[in-house]
Amino acid sequence: MSRACGTSAARFFTGRADFRTLNLFLGTQARADPKGGPMKNLLVSSAIAGALMLAGTPAFAYKIFVSNERGNDITVLDSENFEVIDTFDVGQRPRGIAVSPDGKSLYVCTSDDDIIKEFSTETYEFIRTLPSGPDPELLVVSPDGTRLYAANEDDNLVTIINLETGARVVEVPVGVEPEGMGISPDGQTVVNTSETTNMAHFIDKDSQQITANVLVDSRPRFAQYKADGSEIWVSAEIGGTVSVIDAESKQIKEKITFEIQGIRSEAIQPVGVRITPDDAKAYVALGPANRVAVVDANTYEVLDYLLVGQRVWQLAFSPDAEHLFTTNGISNDISIVDVSEDEVIKSVQVGQQPWGVAVADVD
Repeated sequence: MSRACGTSAARFFTGRADFRTLNLFLGTQARADPKGGPMKNLLVSSAIAGALMLAGTPAFAYKIFVSNERGNDITVLDSENFEVIDTFDVGQRPRGIAVSPDGKSLYVCTSDDDIIKEFSTETYEFIRTLPSGPDPELLVVSPDGTRLYAANEDDNLVTIINLETGARVVEVPVGVEPEGMGISPDGQTVVNTSETTNMAHFIDKDSQQITANVLVDSRPRFAQYKADGSEIWVSAEIGGTVSVIDAESKQIKEKITFEIQGIRSEAIQPVGVRITPDDAKAYVALGPANRVAVVDANTYEVLDYLLVGQRVWQLAFSPDAEHLFTTNGISNDISIVDVSEDEVIKSVQVGQQPWGVAVADVD
């Protein structure tokens, strides 16, 4: 039975042996064929068995983690029904969160504790404390899982941490009020955005030095690479734009602007940015506009605005990129977007002032 067939079958079932539905799914091939011979009937039986084994399990099992800035905790949701399955305390003012590439660890910036904490994504148990500067806000993990990069808002530094030893490697001076953190697909370049200096700082992995500074619009909040590594998208909250930077030349090649009928331009504040793995579409959280913009990532045309919760902040994809999750800080919920349809399909109440969101693949 093909993986595609099994995946589709799994979506039709909820754990019960519903043979009528199974026959509808497999069509006439789901019935034994007296003329088909033993081999054909064996293949049909194998297909049925495979579909039933997959029936009670999502095609991509994962967990969604949401940091609640005022609640001082993390809300956990499942991927089958998008329901809250647990909440655990993490420390003071959790904001930026990230999952290790192997899906086993969750890293949390506890901003008012001035540290980063690591937790198990399976048991939610505390593992260790990692050093940072004062007020860590956003962080990224290298693709090979060996390094963590954190922006420390209060001391104008990016902290680089060796995840094998848990030790601080170096601190890189950047602009005033560093926040956004992005990393290239090959892990060779890290991008930090500084809110007050209004720059994107490019840091080389090996030299641990800034190699370029790019001036963007006011209060840059987030940096996101395309999957092919060709561009970096930097959101500017007060500027109301997303700057598309060419990765090779470090020049701005496009600026994306947003207009929503009936909403003042000052209320349209780009924050979180995510680009689909095929580099076809980008999603931009627009803060108090309560919208997520859908952008053609090749033409830079805004395709749609999706109404979500109040003050949408950060975004994350499911591992299969079929769903997008948004944190809505004022309405205390997350919105779940069907990526293929660009449609909000559900909202779920979480904790107090949800800020960051990360997804761990638990397959």
